[in-house]
Amino acid sequence: MKRRLLALLCATGSLVSACGLLPGEHGRHTVTVWLMKDSASKAFLRRFTEDFERTHHDLRLDICIQEWTGIVDKVARALDSHAGDAPDVIEVGNTQVPLYVQDGRLADLTLESIRDWGKEHWLPGLAEPGKDGNSQYGVPWYAANRVVVYRRDLFARAGITAVPRTREEWPAATEKLNADGNQGIYLAGQDWYTLSGFVWDEGGELAEANDYQWRGTLDTPAALRGMDFYRRLQALGAGPADADEEHPPQAGVFARGRVAQIIAVPGLAQSIVRQNPELKDELGYFPVPGKTAARPGTVFTGGSDLVVPQNTDDQFAATAVIGALTGAKWDTELARTMNYVPNKTTLADAVAGEEGVAAMAAGAAHGRATPNTPQWAAVEADNPIKGYMSRVLGGADPAVEARRASRRITELLGVPAA
Repeated sequence: MKRRLLALLCATGSLVSACGLLPGEHGRHTVTVWLMKDSASKAFLRRFTEDFERTHHDLRLDICIQEWTGIVDKVARALDSHAGDAPDVIEVGNTQVPLYVQDGRLADLTLESIRDWGKEHWLPGLAEPGKDGNSQYGVPWYAANRVVVYRRDLFARAGITAVPRTREEWPAATEKLNADGNQGIYLAGQDWYTLSGFVWDEGGELAEANDYQWRGTLDTPAALRGMDFYRRLQALGAGPADADEEHPPQAGVFARGRVAQIIAVPGLAQSIVRQNPELKDELGYFPVPGKTAARPGTVFTGGSDLVVPQNTDDQFAATAVIGALTGAKWDTELARTMNYVPNKTTLADAVAGEEGVAAMAAGAAHGRATPNTPQWAAVEADNPIKGYMSRVLGGADPAVEARRASRRITELLGVPAA
């Protein structure tokens, strides 16, 4: 996912100061926590810090806010540091965990995850990227994923009284919405995160590890079925075949009107309404439909995990912070405050009152993440999936193009599987 150089602030209790310069209280050990900009509000962090320090009399929190830009290199340097100045807890993007777990740089949190933190209820799209083999290194904190954002007025005008819940109903409803100059759906041709969900729903994968070697698998029958559904749905709108959802930004396309549906995170609605206030009361949300009405479609799940560097001088204190932040009390408060999906399927009721977040939570229960290998970053940088999608939408043979894209993915992943 797109992430947002270094932090400028530390928030703790009632004061804000430069990171690492907080005066310690007598007898208290300072736990340094790196969290990402905009992951949590200042008010939330202040409440959490006050509560944590009140219940952990021997610990003091030093919460340092980091920028997403450049964070991978900064975290890597911190994990390799022997100067005793590394953070004790770090928030990382869920798909970034494999980048850091190599060479024993993260603490193994498997025991705590099973014994204390309810691992069996974690969202799979956050939990799986945090694993390496049978060991858990990343602890899920919060999630977000795509849903269908739609125009209630255009649905009503088309006579659609219930949102589609299956793959069969969805294109049929979208065709009805293609009337009076409206687009039933705006779907850019290179929205590969959305394609991934369709591939997973069909039982396919973007890449798999076989015989200790990763290889691209867009050319399997299941993955090709996912692409075929994407092609049919995309054809019901006027989305560009050779661009992704940010070129042009789909919020602007939707805000200009005459588009009935887009696939996006609910938070995009804020941008839509800023650009077209008349849509404020017309926006609705529903989970990406699945193959049957029994469960929503599989979606790519983004979000954050918390990790503990192996070079921390107090792993016990670090795990106390993680236990509190990811526990039911503070995780649900964070979800309500920031409109996130909580880290456990059992906490979905905490956001049931917010339509967009509830739709996200329904999808997140079946969410997935990109292939669990550090080399996947190279795939996203080159992104042969986008070119494959554009060529197929332009009329090229799907099987031929899928084989070409799969070969390129295999080249980019060209290391033995762990």
